[in-house]
Amino acid sequence: MGEQRRQRTLTTRGWHDFWAKGGIWRSFVLAVVYLALYLGAGWLVGQLFGDQIEADLFATPQSVFFGLMLPLIVGSLLLTAFVLSVGWFRELFARQPIRGRWWMWIAPVLILAAIVLRLLGIDYGSYQGSVVAVAMLSGIFIGFAEEILTRGIIVKMLRDAGSSEWIVMVISSLVFALLHSANLLSGQPVTTVLVTVVYTFGFGVCMYLTLRATGNLVWPMLLHALFDPTLFLSTGGIDHAGAAAGQNVFLTIAGPANLVIMLVAVVGLVFVRGHVQARPVDDVLRP
Repeated sequence: MGEQRRQRTLTTRGWHDFWAKGGIWRSFVLAVVYLALYLGAGWLVGQLFGDQIEADLFATPQSVFFGLMLPLIVGSLLLTAFVLSVGWFRELFARQPIRGRWWMWIAPVLILAAIVLRLLGIDYGSYQGSVVAVAMLSGIFIGFAEEILTRGIIVKMLRDAGSSEWIVMVISSLVFALLHSANLLSGQPVTTVLVTVVYTFGFGVCMYLTLRATGNLVWPMLLHALFDPTLFLSTGGIDHAGAAAGQNVFLTIAGPANLVIMLVAVVGLVFVRGHVQARPVDDVLRP
């Protein structure tokens, strides 16, 4: 029993030490493994409950749950298990080790404004009330899974490896964007996917700026959790490149938000500076 316990301890320590070294290539490995497991979960859900998923994903609450929410729940559980396995929960949700700058507040204010306008402008009459409820609830898992992976785990891994904040911002946003290239597997046109990847890179930069400005991972999670479902419901689908459905004054005002997000991202690429001192190797590898 003692030998088995020692072997388990060594295995656990080896697992922790591998990820604690951080770095760019480990970040991409983690993202690829997560994406494969997430897509696998989505495929399995499709095999088991495909008859519940409509061509128009937002036609019924069952369609939203099985087509959008259930794979996200699985993904959230997988990421939670990973964070628990390396013991990073407290650190990920602690105060950020580097302060933001005043201009970084442009990003969360812009995103919050778009959320409010879309909440006011969604044509709620075109959806079942339960569809809206499940879509909004799904946003919680979108915000948690995508932010804890990219602005949480990957940001930490890059900082632990000694990367500058510009590299941290660019790589974490690039990983976030490339995750959305999986839309090719669902049959979306290449041009639509490319536009989505470029846009999500810009959105990722704005989420990084939100992390820096607010100082805590909770706030990007919450904004992301509200941004995506309000975008889905105002456009009538996921990653649609077309105009908002049921256009009205609120959605007209919110329309340029995506373009402004890209402009803010360019500002971030020009002006983000800073460096979090890499943790000593002995401290990084301590379980």
